[in-house]
Amino acid sequence: MTAEAFKRLFLPFHPKLYRIAFALVGNKEEAEDILQETYSKLWVKRDELADIRNPEAFCVTLVKNLCLDFLRSPRATQRDEELSEVYMSASEASPERKAEEKEQLRNIRRWIHQLPANQQQVLRLHSLEDCPMEEIEKITGYNAGNIRILLFRARKKIREQFNRLYGNE
Repeated sequence: MTAEAFKRLFLPFHPKLYRIAFALVGNKEEAEDILQETYSKLWVKRDELADIRNPEAFCVTLVKNLCLDFLRSPRATQRDEELSEVYMSASEASPERKAEEKEQLRNIRRWIHQLPANQQQVLRLHSLEDCPMEEIEKITGYNAGNIRILLFRARKKIREQFNRLYGNE
């Protein structure tokens, strides 16, 4: 496949792929890096892509997978910790309370990372990225009913673990 054919085939998906990456990782620079990696992987495999029936769906799946890989990586965890540090430093609480809140955040992040990938994705999009239901449907391919069930299960699991550890039944 020539460079021009590659551009004609894959660049029209760029806005959609960027929206998906940004919604999943919540960071402009990381979303751009993920798209760069997506195009790089597509370019390397360009001669094998002729057999793909739906290039857009293939690209969306590739971006989602790269985002999930990123979210499981130490780099994402480090970014989450930096954000919680900013939040904690802005808090007016005592040093003891700040330490307790920091520990709770660390546990909640750990529990979120232990959820099934589909629950992690929907929870992140809805609760952390504040995406509307229609956008979550477009990004994930799930219908609104499925999304509500995934959110309910994710929240329930985290609440159960929180209550078990901190005794807030």
